[in-house]
Amino acid sequence: MTSPTAIVDGRRARRDRGMNQVLDAMIDLFTQGNLDPTPEQVAALAGVSGRTVYRYFEDSTALMHAAIDRHFERISPLTVIPQLGAGTLDERIARLVSARVRLFDAVASAYRAASAKAPTDPILADRLDFTRGAMREQVEMQFSNELDALDPSVRATRAAGIELLVAFESVDGLRSIRGLSSRATQAILTDALGALLGADS
Repeated sequence: MTSPTAIVDGRRARRDRGMNQVLDAMIDLFTQGNLDPTPEQVAALAGVSGRTVYRYFEDSTALMHAAIDRHFERISPLTVIPQLGAGTLDERIARLVSARVRLFDAVASAYRAASAKAPTDPILADRLDFTRGAMREQVEMQFSNELDALDPSVRATRAAGIELLVAFESVDGLRSIRGLSSRATQAILTDALGALLGADS
């Protein structure tokens, strides 16, 4: 005889699978260029009814938040920069650039969707601010040797320039607007960072 606990666990597992199926459909729509899909569009792609989507999520905003969270959780290992702050300047530039371009290619669609909604969605705005802050901290740690050797006023502007060069918006401009490959994008960013960090202060 099946225990009540097993029945509850089975229902919970089915619910989790159903929710993830809906969230994955939402992420697929982001990837296809639909940055603001309706719950009905998500339901159609997920192969479930619209009622099912609303059973999982209160509204389209809750669905958007959950989908973006799921996507960023999936790619969280890509946010790590190996040996942060260690090695020669050339090695540190190469690792940072490679990590940022690889991360962008993985999250571009979800990032664009979040950015489009952020002006009217404080929760998404906070999450993007947190992400940008974490990326800023990586830059500070990766190039602390070079930055700390500068005059404070110069250091602030130099750090801001580095942050801008490797920001998602800059990578997006090279990858999407200019149509450059990942390799070409990395080469441009590597040269620019080398010039910026190697320039006389």
